[in-house]
Amino acid sequence: MNYVLEVNGLKKAYKQKQVLQDVTFNVYEGCISGFIGVNGVGKTTTIKMLLGLVKPDAGDIKIFGMDLKQNQRKIKERIGIVFDNGYLYDDLTIKDMAKIISSAYKSWDQKVFQDYMDRFSLNQKEYIKNLSKGMRMKCALAYALSHHADLLIMDEPTSGLDPQVRRQILQIIQEFVEEEGKSVFFSTHITNDLERCVDDVIMLQEGKVLFQEEKDRLLESHAFVKGNKNWLDQENESLFIELNQKGFHFEGLTNQKEKVKKRMPQALFEKPNIEEIMIAYSKK
Repeated sequence: MNYVLEVNGLKKAYKQKQVLQDVTFNVYEGCISGFIGVNGVGKTTTIKMLLGLVKPDAGDIKIFGMDLKQNQRKIKERIGIVFDNGYLYDDLTIKDMAKIISSAYKSWDQKVFQDYMDRFSLNQKEYIKNLSKGMRMKCALAYALSHHADLLIMDEPTSGLDPQVRRQILQIIQEFVEEEGKSVFFSTHITNDLERCVDDVIMLQEGKVLFQEEKDRLLESHAFVKGNKNWLDQENESLFIELNQKGFHFEGLTNQKEKVKKRMPQALFEKPNIEEIMIAYSKK
């Protein structure tokens, strides 16, 4: 499987505060990669670097096998971008905004754009300032996908949206990667969305990549464990990422499930979700 995005050793500091420290990860062609982490760990800074909006202090970025520093124009022609706040001009109509965006892409396809307008029931004469947040996000997605992009980069695309709109956007993302050679990289704190559609998960913690793992393997390798507090000793406690003790019982998250099963065969094991895993690592 080929890499569509290769990030190696990214570093960035602002006013002597280290925001990113040796960030390294890859995104595979044909996959949806989820980028997670609590607020302030550097997700948006990383995405801005991928788009050439922020220069790293160190490190390299390759997209479609090309160095970003030397091939920004070629690369950006093949990238679709969706930000949480949309970056759309409120005082323009949808049609006028489309004219501005389409001028930046040689491969802009007006028919594809119109198809998305019809699908989303959007009137191109409508002013962007009059759109709801969900409609703004659908509009931004239509702009991003109407020039036959090969890589879709999204920053919190479903934040603040109602479940129905979120589900519709996730469906479009999944349809997008069904086309040959298409890939998606998106950051989100709504980890339930990740479990519906992503292939792998990249977690950023304190400016570093804590792990990159296939979603199913990540969920299978972790477990919530509940049991008697008397079963805990120093060695057993070391097997947990997060451990809470209440009265005569304990519960905790482990990434060493098989070892815990051998040492505590009577314990109750439950499958966690991505959000619970992220929070446990963040607390640690």
